[in-house]
Amino acid sequence: MNQVIPAPVSVAPDRNGGEFRLTSQTVIQAERGAQRVGEYLAGLLRPATGYRLPVTGDRRSDGTISLALGRVDAQLGDEGYELEADRRGVEIKARTAAGLLNGVQSLRQLLPAQVESRSLARGPWTVPAGRIVDYPRFAHRGAMLDVARHFFAPDEVKRYIDQISLYKINELHLHLADDQGWRIEIKSWPRLTTYGGSTEVGGGPGGYYTQEQYRDLVSYAAARGIAVIPEIDMPGHTNAALASYAELNCDGVAPPLYTGTDVGFSSLCIDKEITYRFVGDVLRELAALTPGEYLHIGGDEAHVTTEPDYIKFFQRVLPMVEALGKKVSGWHELIKATPAVSALPQYWGTTNSNALVTDAVARGNKILLSPANKSYLDMKYDENTPLGLSWAGFIEVDDAYGWDPGTYLQGVPESSVAGVEAPLWSETLENSDHIEFMAFPRLPAIAELGWSPWSTHDWASFRSRLAAQAPRWTELGIDFYRSPQIDWP
Repeated sequence: MNQVIPAPVSVAPDRNGGEFRLTSQTVIQAERGAQRVGEYLAGLLRPATGYRLPVTGDRRSDGTISLALGRVDAQLGDEGYELEADRRGVEIKARTAAGLLNGVQSLRQLLPAQVESRSLARGPWTVPAGRIVDYPRFAHRGAMLDVARHFFAPDEVKRYIDQISLYKINELHLHLADDQGWRIEIKSWPRLTTYGGSTEVGGGPGGYYTQEQYRDLVSYAAARGIAVIPEIDMPGHTNAALASYAELNCDGVAPPLYTGTDVGFSSLCIDKEITYRFVGDVLRELAALTPGEYLHIGGDEAHVTTEPDYIKFFQRVLPMVEALGKKVSGWHELIKATPAVSALPQYWGTTNSNALVTDAVARGNKILLSPANKSYLDMKYDENTPLGLSWAGFIEVDDAYGWDPGTYLQGVPESSVAGVEAPLWSETLENSDHIEFMAFPRLPAIAELGWSPWSTHDWASFRSRLAAQAPRWTELGIDFYRSPQIDWP
C-alpha cells in the first residue's frame, strides 16, 4: 500500500497480508450522491478488465467496491478520505464526492499498472489489504497550461486533465490570452479569436475555444475534481487583443500579429475609456462561463506600463472582478495595486524573499507558490533537454521535490500559503507528447508537495514510488522524461 503518489497521511498495510481481487462478479456500490464517482471509477476499470462492474445503490456484502458518503473524522475535511481493503472488498469513505474522487485515484495506484490499459489486458486485478487515512496539506494544488503561445485542442487539454487528476491536482489554470494568441471566444468582441487567435509562436495556425467548448472543458475537469481558473493577462501580454482592435491602442493603430517569444512590449491603453469597456466585457463573459471562484487577471511583466499607470489600471479593474462575484487571482506584481485580502497573488519569482509578498501577507492575503526555479515545468531538466527554456535555471526531479512550501518564502508562514501550482508555458511545446515530456516526472513531485504532510517528505521513498509509476505511464501512453536520478524499471 506504500506506492501511492502523493504520499498519504497514514498507511497501515494488513499485518496478515492478503488482498482483494476484482472479478467478473465485482460490483461498485455507490450511495446517493456518489453515483457519478462510481461511474467514473467503472469507466476507468472496465476497458482493461473487461468486467461489467455495475454501479448500484444496493448494499452488497462480499466482492464490492463501496463508495460511501457520510460522517468521517473532522480532520479529513472536504477532500480527505478513508480507504480500507480486505479480501471481501474495498470501502472508500468521505464527507464529499471530492473526497471520494481522491480515494478513487489512490485505489487506481493500488491496482496493477495494466489496469490503465484502454483495451483488454491480463490480470489478476488485486488490491493489497490495509487501510489509508488521507487528506491534503494545502487546499490549492494547481497545474497551469499555457494555451496561448501554442494552441492545444480540447482533446489535448482533456488528456492533460486526466493525467493531473491521477495526482490529486484540484485546480487547472488556463493561460488563455497572450501576445501570440487569444484563445477564448468573447461574443461581444469577436475579432479577438477570429483574428487574434489565428496564429501562435512560430507562425502556426493557432486556434481558439468556442464558449461551448470551454464549458465542456470546465465540466470535464469538474467531473475529475478539478476547478478551472481562466487567465486573461493584462495590461501587458496583450498584443493579440491590440492587433484585433485598433481602438485599444493609444495611437489608434493596430500592431501586426506577433509570433515571437519576447515579453513585456505590449500594453492596453490606460487612459482610454474603451479599455475598461473591453476589460469589463471580457471579464463578464468569462465569469458567466466559469463556475469556479477565481478569475486570473495576470499583471506580470508589464514593462512598458509605468507604475502609476499600472496602479491606475488595476484600481479600475479589481472592483470589476469582485462585482461579478469572483475573487481576483494574479501574478505577484499585482500586489502593487493593493488588491483585497480575498485576492490570491501567485509568486513566480526565483528568490526566497519578496517585499511585495511579505507586505501582502501582513495585510491578510494568502499566497500561491509557483517559484519559477522550482515549479516551472517548462524549464529544461539539463543543458541537453531538447524542449523548454532555461532562464530560471535547470530543474531536475530532485529540484522540483526538494523544497518546502511551508517555509520557502521569508515572512510567509505555512498558514499564509494557499498552496502550490506547477505552470507549464508553451513557447517550445506544440503537442501532447511535448506537454507530457516536460510535466512527467516533475508534476507528481509538485503534487506531493501540495498534498502530503511534510512529515512524509523523503527523497528516497519518492524516488522509489516515482519509478513504480513508469509502467502506469507507459500504459497511459505518457511520453515521460527518463531522469537519470530515478532507477526506472
